Amino acid sequence: MQLYPAHAAEVLEFNKICDLLLLKCRTDAARERVANIRFHTTLAHMERELLQANEFKTILNGSDSFPNDFTRNLRKELMLLSITGSVLSGEQLLAFRQLALNVRSILEWFKKHNDLFPQLRELSAKVTYEKKISDIITAVIDDSGIVRDNASKELMSIRSELGKVRHETRRTFEGVLRRLNKQGYLADISESFLNGRRTAAILAEYKRVVKGILHGESDSQKTVFVEPEETIDLNNEIFTLERAEVREIHRILMQATKDLAEFAPLLEIYYHLCGIYDYIRAKALLAEDMNANMPRLSPHPMVQLIKAYHPLLLLQHKQNNKPTIPLNLTLDRHQRILIISGPNAGGKTVSMKTVGLLQLMAQAGLLIPADENSEIGIFRQLMVQIGDTQSIEHELSTYSAHLQDMKHFMDFANGKTLFFIDELGSGSDPNLGGAFAEAIVEDLAGKNALGIITTHYLNLKVMAGKVRGIFNGAMAFDEEKLEPLYKLSIGKPGSSYTFAIAQRSGLPAAVIERAKELTQREHFKLDKMLHQTEQQSVKLTDKEKELNKLLKENEKLKKNFEELTDKEKLRQQRETLQLQNQIKKEELDYLRDTERKFKQIIQDWKKTENKQDVIDAAENVLFKKKQLQTNAAAARKADKNYEVIGGNPQIGNLVRNKENHQVGTLSELRDKRAIVKIGNMPFNVNIDEWIVVVPRSLKGKTE
Repeated sequence: MQLYPAHAAEVLEFNKICDLLLLKCRTDAARERVANIRFHTTLAHMERELLQANEFKTILNGSDSFPNDFTRNLRKELMLLSITGSVLSGEQLLAFRQLALNVRSILEWFKKHNDLFPQLRELSAKVTYEKKISDIITAVIDDSGIVRDNASKELMSIRSELGKVRHETRRTFEGVLRRLNKQGYLADISESFLNGRRTAAILAEYKRVVKGILHGESDSQKTVFVEPEETIDLNNEIFTLERAEVREIHRILMQATKDLAEFAPLLEIYYHLCGIYDYIRAKALLAEDMNANMPRLSPHPMVQLIKAYHPLLLLQHKQNNKPTIPLNLTLDRHQRILIISGPNAGGKTVSMKTVGLLQLMAQAGLLIPADENSEIGIFRQLMVQIGDTQSIEHELSTYSAHLQDMKHFMDFANGKTLFFIDELGSGSDPNLGGAFAEAIVEDLAGKNALGIITTHYLNLKVMAGKVRGIFNGAMAFDEEKLEPLYKLSIGKPGSSYTFAIAQRSGLPAAVIERAKELTQREHFKLDKMLHQTEQQSVKLTDKEKELNKLLKENEKLKKNFEELTDKEKLRQQRETLQLQNQIKKEELDYLRDTERKFKQIIQDWKKTENKQDVIDAAENVLFKKKQLQTNAAAARKADKNYEVIGGNPQIGNLVRNKENHQVGTLSELRDKRAIVKIGNMPFNVNIDEWIVVVPRSLKGKTE
């Protein structure tokens, strides 16, 4: 993307976004990517980077963290691998092993998650884990970065011998110290190390008595340090073995470095891969901080922002627990140039910067703080004219520099240009400046460029009805409180509130009235009309907010009622099922009992001579005498309380069962089936088994 001027990104504060992104990076490789961040002009590249950040944001919100924990800078080590004869230290070799294992963890993580994160997985799709890298290093280096004893037979032999000699030296030296101590030759500190040799601290007056090599004396010259002659040969042998150990370790490390150098290109890929994932992680973390989302993308130059926020302002307000007013705006082939008007300090420039900054962020592959239904297109040029462009070096006034910028805009703008002009035409005579401003806007509109212009000029505000593609926007203002509302309203121009602000500021009324008289009549009339229109809009907005609040409360009450209704239905269904299950259980128990009784009757029939007793028992089972008696009692009770009137049952009638004489209310009719409520319990019954009744007390009253 071509930027004008060269520092346009800084004017829109994109550099501050990069500073925040740097704080999220853990690796130098990721920081290098932030320093070299570029704005994509190809939809595929832009979409890929946004999807990568969006997928990583999903991972951050999940429970399974991404295993990219390698953060060390290996630039120097990778360069050494490419140099013949170079030697890496044990710690440096261990770092390469950790890098390889980290890549293995990443590949295994993607394998475990199948195709859940296709864009992130694609980055490592062609990368393979090479086990030999770890094997080469593990064979000679332990987990502390120290060369292993068994790295070679020679090293093992040297260290074994070195251990024996050191032990013998220690034993001999301690024996010498005991002897010298008994003789009273030792100073208070007894021993020290000088020139890499273990020495005994001898009182100066005995230095000629103790045999050995004198290595030095104390500052006070009261103590001398002597290497006893008994340990001289042993120390020499230790020195020789240590030199041999160093040479062998150097040889082992050189060979390991040489073996590892074969995989230098793959290790370079590993290093960059970890840096890429750390960079994407940083973008996802920043998106989390600013509640950013991935917008829909368009191949055409356009911007549609829904509930968009200026990211820096949003973060600042979150820190101070202040609300931020969202921005809703669309620039496309139908609405190309937005003219924003309104009072000073009302948020015109912030609104304009919000659009420009979010466009840069999206084309740089960063998620934006806007609703996910927002849509961002591709622009190949971005031009900015915000702030004082006075040039002392070229002896240009503010207005001259302003016109030079406008010349560049008109020379190079086209249908793939997004531009931002703050206070177009300011710095000159109002009439002439307004005329030039109008001509510039017409030219840019003719080039099909998209952009936003802030202004106080009335002639620019009325262009929306004259020039195709130009439309108005106004920053809302509360005249009663004399406070800007920082809300952009699309479709109408805004008043500058010059006289209202002057009046609220305490300026004498006579001065204000005189200013009104001196103001062109048409100018004042139009500004007054804009003023009244905007205040009506503010009042309507307040009423709309109040109505929305009531609607939300109504929805909440409706939802609560539906939840209570669902709970009651569930309770009734549960009670019905419990009762039906109880009835089924009783029927099953009855059938089992009847079966048992019949088996007993058959056995009794075979055994007894008195067949009448068996017959009576069978009748008792078959005709359920007890049940008949119960039903008869129920019938007498029903006859006492209810009178049968017959007829076709209707919903709401009291009905009585012909067999068990239970009485209930008919609530539903479904052909031959019906729903009868006995108490609070509904039962699905055959309507032919029920007759219509009325309470006797009620019948008496009706007569």
